Amino acid sequence: MKIILMSMPDVAPLIMHESAFHMPNCGIASVGANIDEGHEISIIDLIRKRRRLRSYLVGTLLRIRPDMVGLSAMAWQYKTCVKIIRLIKRLLPETKILIGGYHASLMYEEIAASEEAGLIDFMVRGEGEEACRRLVNALEGKDRLEEIPSLSYKENGRFVHNPRGELLDLSRLKSPIRDKRRLTWGYHIMNSKVEVMETSRGCTRTCTFCSINHMYGRTFRPFPIERVMADLDEIYYKCKARWVFVADDNLVLDPERVMKICDAIIARRYYKLQLVVQADCVSISQNEEMVRKMSQAGIRTMFLGIENVSKKNLAEARKGNIVEASRKAVEMCHKYDIMVVGGLIFGFPNDDEAAIIENYSFLKSIGADTAYCQILTPYPKTVMRQHLLDEGLVTNVDDYRWYNGMWANVKTRHLEPDKLQYLFWYHRQKVLGWWEPPERVRSRGWLWTSIWIYAFRPMLKVFINRSLRKYGWKGRYDREIKRLSRVNVFPDLEGL
Repeated sequence: MKIILMSMPDVAPLIMHESAFHMPNCGIASVGANIDEGHEISIIDLIRKRRRLRSYLVGTLLRIRPDMVGLSAMAWQYKTCVKIIRLIKRLLPETKILIGGYHASLMYEEIAASEEAGLIDFMVRGEGEEACRRLVNALEGKDRLEEIPSLSYKENGRFVHNPRGELLDLSRLKSPIRDKRRLTWGYHIMNSKVEVMETSRGCTRTCTFCSINHMYGRTFRPFPIERVMADLDEIYYKCKARWVFVADDNLVLDPERVMKICDAIIARRYYKLQLVVQADCVSISQNEEMVRKMSQAGIRTMFLGIENVSKKNLAEARKGNIVEASRKAVEMCHKYDIMVVGGLIFGFPNDDEAAIIENYSFLKSIGADTAYCQILTPYPKTVMRQHLLDEGLVTNVDDYRWYNGMWANVKTRHLEPDKLQYLFWYHRQKVLGWWEPPERVRSRGWLWTSIWIYAFRPMLKVFINRSLRKYGWKGRYDREIKRLSRVNVFPDLEGL
C-alpha cells in the first residue's frame, strides 16, 4: 500500500514569530516507522508548506496517489484538517482517510456524529503505532478491523468504536522516520537545524488543564536507554542536527533515569549538542545533581511549568504550592548555565488586572530568560473545562480554532474575554518589556542574537514607537490581534 502520514500547518507563536522555528512531528514519524515492511510510507510536515499549501498537496497527492492518508491534529488544528480531507477526497475519492492525534482521541464520538464524518474512514484513539500497523494489515486482508483495539471504523456507514487498547511496550517500537521517506525538510530553531525525539511517554501529575491523561492515563513509561541513545546517534550523525527538542511531557519524573541518560550522553562526547526539554519545577528544585548532569549532557534550554503565582489558582490547577519551587528551579538552572523558558497561565476564575501584573512581575523577578505565556484554555474533556463550564465562564464552547493558548475563550469573575485578552497582551509589553538575551543565550546563538540586539530590535523600537504615537496602545493591540488572527488562515484552502 501507498500511505501518506501528515501533520497540520497550523502554528501557535507564543514565544517567537511563527517562522522562527519549525519542528518535525515525532508522532506521525513513529507511526510510519512501525508499519510493517512492504509498504510505501511518506511523511509530510505541513508546517514547512504553509505558504503554498494547496499546490503542494495537489502535486504530491496526484504524484503518489496514496491508498490511505493519515492526518494528525490537535483541537485547534482540526478545522484545517477537515479542509485538507475535503481536498483529498476531491482529488482521490477512493483514498481511505484516517485521523488520529489528540482531537480524534478525545472527541471521537463527536466526530462520528459530525457533518464531516462521511469523509472519514477510520480513527485511531491514543497511541497510534500498533493500531495503524494492524489497520494497514487489515486493509490487505491480514487482520480484522473489529479486532483492532483503539480503532474506530465504519460498519454500514456508521462508526463502530473498538475498546481502547493497552498502553504499548515502548521497548518494541522502532525509531521514528527521519530518512528520505520524510518528504519535507528545513526544520529549524532560528538559524539552527533541529530534530525531535522522545525518551518517555506520559505524566503522573494531575494538572486539571492538561489533556495528556486522556492519551496515556496517569502513567509514565520510559523508552530503554539503549533505544534513546541509538535515536540520538541517528539525529546527530545521520541527520547532522545539533539542536534536539525532547518531546517528553515531563522528562524529569524519574531523576535517577535522567542521570543515567545524561551519563550516556556525556560518554558519547557529542560536539555542540544542544537539547531542549520540558520539566516540572518541583523535580528540578529538589535534584541539584540531576540538573548539574543535565547541563553537562548538553541540555541548554528548559521549559518550566511555573503556571501561576496565586496559591488559589495553583490549587485550582492541582499544581500545589510551587511558587518557591519555581524560584529555586530557575536559580538552579541558571547556576548550571541552562536557559529557562517560564510557562505562565492567565485567566483563572479569580484573575483581575492586578493578578495579571503580579504574575508577569513574578516571572521577571525570578529571572526567567524568556516567557511562554498562555490564556487558560478549556481543552476538551479536561477537568478544568468542566469546572469552567459549571461556573458559566467558558465564552467560546466549541469553536476550537482558537484553542491554542493565544486566545481568551473564557472570562473571569472580574474580566470579560476581550478585556482579559487585552490586559494579557498589554502587561506583557509593559512589565516584561523588550527581550534582553542573557549571556548564556548570546554565547550559543551569537549570530541571531546579535542581529536581534543591533539590527532588528532597534528598527522594531522605532517602528513601534511611531505606531504608539499614531495609534496608542489600544490601536497597536488591535493591529497585532488582527495579524495574529490571520496566522492560521490559509487562503488557498478557503471554500473547502
